[in-house]
Amino acid sequence: FSSMPSEKKVNSAADCLAFMQGGCELKKVRPNSRIYCRFYTLEADLSCLRWEPSKKDGDRARLDVVSIREVRTGKSTETFLHNGPLCEQLAEEAAFSVIHGEDYQSLDLVALSADVANIWVTGLRYLLGSKMRSEWLATEFARVDEDGYGIVSEDVAVTTIVKLCPGIKEAKVRLRFKEIQRSKEKLTSHVTREEFQEAYCELCTRPDVYFLMVQLAKDRECLDPQDLRLFLETEQGLSLATTEGCLELLRRYEPSAQGKERGLLGLDGFARYLQSPECQLLDPEHEGVCQDMNMPLSHYYISTSYRSYLLDDQVHGRADLGGLIKALQSGCRCLELGVTDGPEGEPLLGHYHHHAPVTIRSALEVVNKYAFLTSRYPLLVYLCQRCSLAQQRTMAQHLKKVLGSRLYTPESLPVSLGGRATTLPSPEQLKGRVLIVGKKLPPDHEGSDGEVKLRLHKELSDLVAIARIDSRHFYAQRTPYWTLCSLGEGEAGRLTTESPEDLVMFTKRTLTRVRPSSVRLDSSNPNPQGYWKGGVQLVALNQQTPGAMLDLHRGRFSQNGGCGYVLRPAVMRDEVSYFSAHTHGCVPGVPPQTLRIKVISAHNLPKPQGSGAKGEVIDPYVVLELHGVPADCAEQRTRTALQNQDDPLFDETFEFQVNMPELALLRFVVLDDDYIGDDFIGQFSVAFECLQSGYRNVPLLGLMGEPLPHASLFLHVAVTNRRGGGKVHRRGLSVRRGSRRGREYVTLRNTGIKAVDEIFKLASAPLKEVMDLREEAQVNFKEQCGLPTVAKLKQCIQSLATRLQSPEGTMGATMVLKDGYPCLEALVSVSEPTRKLLSAYDTLILDCKPYNLIACVTVYFVGMEFHEDLSRLAEKEGMKGCKLSKAVESFTWNVTVLKGQSDLLRGAKMDSLDALRQVALACEASGLTHPPSNNSAATFSAAELHYTSHNFSGRRSSTHSNGRI
Repeated sequence: FSSMPSEKKVNSAADCLAFMQGGCELKKVRPNSRIYCRFYTLEADLSCLRWEPSKKDGDRARLDVVSIREVRTGKSTETFLHNGPLCEQLAEEAAFSVIHGEDYQSLDLVALSADVANIWVTGLRYLLGSKMRSEWLATEFARVDEDGYGIVSEDVAVTTIVKLCPGIKEAKVRLRFKEIQRSKEKLTSHVTREEFQEAYCELCTRPDVYFLMVQLAKDRECLDPQDLRLFLETEQGLSLATTEGCLELLRRYEPSAQGKERGLLGLDGFARYLQSPECQLLDPEHEGVCQDMNMPLSHYYISTSYRSYLLDDQVHGRADLGGLIKALQSGCRCLELGVTDGPEGEPLLGHYHHHAPVTIRSALEVVNKYAFLTSRYPLLVYLCQRCSLAQQRTMAQHLKKVLGSRLYTPESLPVSLGGRATTLPSPEQLKGRVLIVGKKLPPDHEGSDGEVKLRLHKELSDLVAIARIDSRHFYAQRTPYWTLCSLGEGEAGRLTTESPEDLVMFTKRTLTRVRPSSVRLDSSNPNPQGYWKGGVQLVALNQQTPGAMLDLHRGRFSQNGGCGYVLRPAVMRDEVSYFSAHTHGCVPGVPPQTLRIKVISAHNLPKPQGSGAKGEVIDPYVVLELHGVPADCAEQRTRTALQNQDDPLFDETFEFQVNMPELALLRFVVLDDDYIGDDFIGQFSVAFECLQSGYRNVPLLGLMGEPLPHASLFLHVAVTNRRGGGKVHRRGLSVRRGSRRGREYVTLRNTGIKAVDEIFKLASAPLKEVMDLREEAQVNFKEQCGLPTVAKLKQCIQSLATRLQSPEGTMGATMVLKDGYPCLEALVSVSEPTRKLLSAYDTLILDCKPYNLIACVTVYFVGMEFHEDLSRLAEKEGMKGCKLSKAVESFTWNVTVLKGQSDLLRGAKMDSLDALRQVALACEASGLTHPPSNNSAATFSAAELHYTSHNFSGRRSSTHSNGRI
């Protein structure tokens, strides 16, 4: 509880019980409107509550824990509700009631603060819920207690706890048993059942999960299927969760037989669920290929390695086939093979070394063996050869013999209009094929003279599917499709800085590759994000060199099942679109997003490598890095968890503005704070598009990308202005963010061409309305309900239903369908606040009605008709040179904005239909659909929601999926 003084911090259930054993003053509220101040304590053996002073004798001034039925928060009992003005002065958040006895009597109490009330509620619920856990631990202990004497050896007890709680360090468990033995002055190391349970509960209870469960559970320390379903819907964004699915999930993760039998998920089962793959930060949909793989190759980022076969440096390093194997196993789809002349007429991979030289044939055999084990999509082999004509011919023969039918040769290419294809084929069309990228003899240099002049053998040239070109072609009007432009790191950096828009346009039809600078003798890597945002498809990295750059590479290509191909953003694929890699504000046609991340805790953190001399304690902190366009790049960090060893609590919230979600990457780095130099502990990188909202675990990876056993972060993630759930808690003082920016509106530009500008003017007015629409449709209703703007509609309806319910349990309003829309009709007179809430509900329903797409979409298509005729219209206006270029740029800007807003409106329409469905189902679940009388006109079934003319099911129509209106 963050507001507690530092010396009284409460971080666990044990802290709560210790506080209660020390005792404190609570106000006792009696049914006769009298309030008494009493000092309450919990017995040392946790068996009962006692209070003083009291007129009763000591044995009667007590309440046995076993008699407690439930613990309620707030002023919810008859005593509170019917004590009038007296109870109205008592703070709701500091009040709680203990229901006890066979006749369910209530002990109604008010603490001095909400924090103290939380401690008592948490501690008492822990005592109630621990029964199921104790029985489970007793069962597990009995399984290893072979003699049945109630004691086991220390080794057996340690092994059992490590088995029940994977990830906990054996030394930590053994140390705790030693402490118990010393405290009891035991002469033997044998462990009793009580000591086993004590050690397990102290070491294996996660306070972050415990306090989350206390918030979710009604009145006990476990979740029933309804609690779990509400959690999945409102926090995890699973709007289609069912009670049956929750029961199945409960049976899968609950370890106790009693919990499974009663349909309850205890603390250990809940912790196991939150740590499972189902709750990982990376959306499981992205673990397989989930993108359209039928577009031209130039529309994809392609995982590319650079001389990964070299062990030491880029220039003189010794070749090793292990590097090629690792690159292919990691999903790399473009390999560079540097080939030189070798002895005995056999070409070599890399430079000749006296110790174990590697032939190109053995390298090709490795490529053939591992090429398609990780990914079935095409492999590009980038040949960088400096061989004599004779050895080139030998290499060509090896290529044909080793790769066989997998080799994709020009003869097998699809043709159009009697020549080479006018567009590149798709990854789907090229599945299982190997394409050679290299120098190719031009038509006017065929024959032996051309071979000698260009030092390129025709037999090898004929196997090249994609011809390599240099940067001189960047400035050409058109380049052939079957080419790959190779740029140096410095040259590509200059283009992304000086001509970012031109570079994006160039990459729409031409594959472009960037290689690390030759001065990187240590095989270090450039930042690939700097080139991806410029549209470059192939950013070659030294896959054998670990570090932040390779982490970002893994994060980028994990978003499509690790297949080595990731679809580039739409603005980099559309023929008419505008995008600059150096945008510092809103991107035209792309709605910005707000990302909020609460770093709650870390678990099972290992010591940094090579830190053996630093002792057992680490001082970890977490760095959050956002990589993307310049407007998105940001870095924030948590405080250092001093002396907190391997399970630190952070509980800090951070906020990021994301203007180009499709390019954004999020990287978590855990470091050990040290005055000499912060040591690396673990990291994880993920594409923004792959984030799951809600409570998520982040499995940490080591320096080489290997999983760190059981090491993880625990987060809460929320993304606004995007589909999906995840409630954001109100920001506290721990939120770190810059000054609040006003909303930025993307406006249309003036091209200077009268006929074109007249058309674009028709859409200028609706644009601001469109952008306001995406944020304001539900805000007012949620605020009236007293909930944050990112709360789920189901939560809002539950809040509304509570206000409409009379003390007798009847509803003051009912839901009826009017023209297919769920409307609420008041049945009785309501208070002014409730009337405003119902009015906000009516406004919400109006805002959810299908939006008018005509204005933006019509202007978009009419504007596109001007595209082919744009140069002629500009010349008619007397435009030349820079003015003409500026007019074309403004035109593409406007088209990009209109297309983005049209897509946004389509998405808003689908969100609205989904919102209506949520509202209707929530009304039904909250009891607002019961008819006020036998009037059949007011009755309906939930099935009607799916068959109205407005398609409430929220399914996307075919016209939306293929992009047509």
